[in-house]
Amino acid sequence: MKPILRNFVSALLLGSTTSAAMAAEVLQNVEKQPINITAISMFLVFVVATLGITYWASSKTRSMNDFYNAGGGITGFQNGLALAGDYMSAAALLGITSMFFFNGFDGVLYSISFFVAWPLLLFLFAERIRNLGRVTISDIASFRLDQNRIRTMTAFGSLTVVCFYLVVQMVGAGQLIQLLFGLPYNYAVIAVGLLMAVYVTFGGMVATTWVQIIKAGLLLLGGTVLMLLALGKFGFSFELLFEKAVAAHQNGERILLPSKLVADPLSLISLALGLVFGTAGLPHILMRFFTVPDARQARKSVFIATGFIGFFFLIVAVLGLAAIVIVGQDPTFYESGILGGKLIGGSNMPVMHLAKAVGGDLMLGFISAVAFATILAVVSGLTMAGTSAISHDLYVMVFRKGRAKNERRVSRIASVGIGIVAVVLGILFKDQNIAFLVALTFGVAASVNFPILVLSMYWKGLTTRGALIGGMAGLVSAVGLVILSPAVWVKVLGNTQAIFPYDYPAIISMNVAFLFTWLGSITDRSHRAELERERFDEQLIRAQTGLGAAQAVSH
Repeated sequence: MKPILRNFVSALLLGSTTSAAMAAEVLQNVEKQPINITAISMFLVFVVATLGITYWASSKTRSMNDFYNAGGGITGFQNGLALAGDYMSAAALLGITSMFFFNGFDGVLYSISFFVAWPLLLFLFAERIRNLGRVTISDIASFRLDQNRIRTMTAFGSLTVVCFYLVVQMVGAGQLIQLLFGLPYNYAVIAVGLLMAVYVTFGGMVATTWVQIIKAGLLLLGGTVLMLLALGKFGFSFELLFEKAVAAHQNGERILLPSKLVADPLSLISLALGLVFGTAGLPHILMRFFTVPDARQARKSVFIATGFIGFFFLIVAVLGLAAIVIVGQDPTFYESGILGGKLIGGSNMPVMHLAKAVGGDLMLGFISAVAFATILAVVSGLTMAGTSAISHDLYVMVFRKGRAKNERRVSRIASVGIGIVAVVLGILFKDQNIAFLVALTFGVAASVNFPILVLSMYWKGLTTRGALIGGMAGLVSAVGLVILSPAVWVKVLGNTQAIFPYDYPAIISMNVAFLFTWLGSITDRSHRAELERERFDEQLIRAQTGLGAAQAVSH
């Protein structure tokens, strides 16, 4: 068995991709379960606690600086835990454990490359973003470029990402509450929309941060306890766990090897590019760097987040393998009591059945409540990002030229409006296949936000014209290729064959964005372009030292 275990570990170290489509796909086609009173009670405790925090946070939110970035007073450790809470999802807990349960090593491919984005954020973005010291990523992109045009484009890029991802989360909330709580879909969507609007409207970034921190702590605590209970069944021996998993699974030792997921290298590369660089362009992730006091704490927060996220996926791997043995060999978890048949509740229930098997109704209720709470943390971050784009970028900086006096009122209207739109879209998309929205989310983030952001900070030659041309080219190619992909062209529109063969467009759209940005910039000989290139040195000094950042965010 030891050579098999070594092969698995070696393969794990070589794995490099994951799929955020899981956020949409794992919560589709679930089956309504009996009402889970324990889970509902625990979730209500979480809601009451977070509403109490929101009330406390409202008294701490005295200025727009407090509202947008908690006044820069969040510590690196707290922000790292909040980042982890913003990133770890219910889809990962349910979907990746089920992938380990059914396919073994494929679960590694879906989890390991979450790490790839975080070193990128740590070494490429964290320090410079914090030292530039603004409120949104639009502030950074427009630092030396045309404020109105660049800020408008990046703000709408951020809102596009937020809108697509909110739909995914809202549909996921409705599906998940049917799966775990046994309550109607629309109730979940309305409840999530109401709560996220309350968190952001009254508590701002302070409340959003603590909702994410509490959710991350509960998820890590519940996952750790469940992992220890499961490992106890194997004498806390990983070797015995692997041996029994291989012996119990119908595919035997093949579960320790990659399967069809790596059959098409180009598809794999496109998936990886979209997820890694898309994560580096997600506005609700990047704006968390503004909540810490300095660049050192920004680096620390990414380091802490990476550690927590890594530990979470190790937990998920253990739970998935333990479920193969404990759930896979217990007929009570299968319909009609037939082993190898259909799991009760659907294919994403292995971790919940495992919780029931090793911890009873109490553990099942706790894990169910935490799984739903994860969605609240994510949508709060998304709503905060969308609200900031509307109130700060578009209203104050573009329409009012930085002189607005009623910014707080606009931010409240924006957060409520985003909540209403999210609820409506969540209900409208109830029975739709929304996997393509995840491809759009990460495709737009990787092809619009990331190229403009990284080039604005690292390339002196970037000009306003190049950024606009490249951003539009990236947006059009990302959206167009997703429409022509199997996810939309075949699964949604009903055609027999897709024009673009890959579900994720980043392998094309991201390169198109960089190419057109470069071409648009090097051919720009205008006087404005020369001034923009000259201002790069000023921006570089601030990005490296943070000089002037404090004055930039005080308002």
